[in-house]
Amino acid sequence: MIDTALAHVTGYLNRQDTVYSVPAFRITVDGKDIAQLISPRLMNLELIDNRGIEADQLSITLSDHDGLLTIPPKGAVVRLWLGWSDTGLVDKGSYTVDETEHSGAPDVLNIRARSADLRKGLKTKRERSWSNTTLGEVLGDIALGNGLTATVAGALAELPILQLDQASESDANLISRLGEEFDAVVTVKARHLLCLPAGGGKTASGADLPHITLNRTDGDQHRYLQADRDSYDGVRAYFYDVNSAKKQEAIAGGGDILKDLRHTYSDRQSALRAARSELNRLQRGSATLSYTLARGRPDLIPELSYTLQGVKQEIDAIIWYGGNVLHSLSADNGYTVSLELESKLPEDTVEDLVEKNRGDFTGVIAYYRDRKTGKEKAVTIGGQSQPKRLRWLYAMEQSAKRAIDREWKRMQTERQ
Repeated sequence: MIDTALAHVTGYLNRQDTVYSVPAFRITVDGKDIAQLISPRLMNLELIDNRGIEADQLSITLSDHDGLLTIPPKGAVVRLWLGWSDTGLVDKGSYTVDETEHSGAPDVLNIRARSADLRKGLKTKRERSWSNTTLGEVLGDIALGNGLTATVAGALAELPILQLDQASESDANLISRLGEEFDAVVTVKARHLLCLPAGGGKTASGADLPHITLNRTDGDQHRYLQADRDSYDGVRAYFYDVNSAKKQEAIAGGGDILKDLRHTYSDRQSALRAARSELNRLQRGSATLSYTLARGRPDLIPELSYTLQGVKQEIDAIIWYGGNVLHSLSADNGYTVSLELESKLPEDTVEDLVEKNRGDFTGVIAYYRDRKTGKEKAVTIGGQSQPKRLRWLYAMEQSAKRAIDREWKRMQTERQ
């Protein structure tokens, strides 16, 4: 039976007094619990939990067939919990109402709200600059100016910034730009400005985030796309040497076909870092997967890593890195969750910013996630003085071995 205490503060979809689990939610507006009031009126609820600086978005659609609903004022704070009647609720955060719409007939009230943290000072344009500092110091200054607490991963905090200018640019745009240059995820959650390596599957303190295993039976729909990113062998960024007016270049990845970055950087280190970040983004985007869970999981958030089982060999073979998460609650479809995933790269320390000049590879190396320890391990073939490193992180040792064998044979064939 559904716990009596939980029922006093929770709304349900299609509630029946049976042993079966049903979707459950709790909503408060400015601290007042309205879950039971709106439960019979709920047509649809969607929460988009975004990776990065873009504000999370909450959308609620209610039936106002009897005209008794009150339109909430702009600025009202909505707090949401999601879950199931047999497992309890997970706090999904607070959102500030910024748009309401009433339409009819039949009469329907739409309420849209966004993360409260991103509504004010972060969007104000500013003029300032930093010299001879670090990424941690810059983000600390931005956080302080917006009443936030900066939490920056250790691998990123001490990275040097020789010169950074903010010219008629909002703090939101600046931290987004820094995230791209340093290949980091910069976001604001619960009054904290967080910065952590992209694709790392770790918290800002360096602890591992949960690794999720999903089976084919968990999924309702999926869409797998493998794009051809091999047309680029590397990425090139330009910079000006302090001792010369001549434009210089920094290359990440090497090769003949290079993607050129438009922005010109003030020093070689910044240019190389930006080139490496863009190369990582291209590689992560070489395989993407949209996956919808028939039974929603409120514990799923961006930045988690995933293993898929029983879907397709190519999908099951690699580890996936989580992006945006869509929680959807409706009378017709129940509670579902849609995931946007991309291929996960082996862990690279952000300090590893060396240019790679393509030559004759002596062997192949690939990395896989050890199931028992969760740590990354390597398998190799051929000489390792200058190996070709396969870009994806594999889910099992066998998958990694098959991949290096296949690549080694291909390389030997091309040399004949």
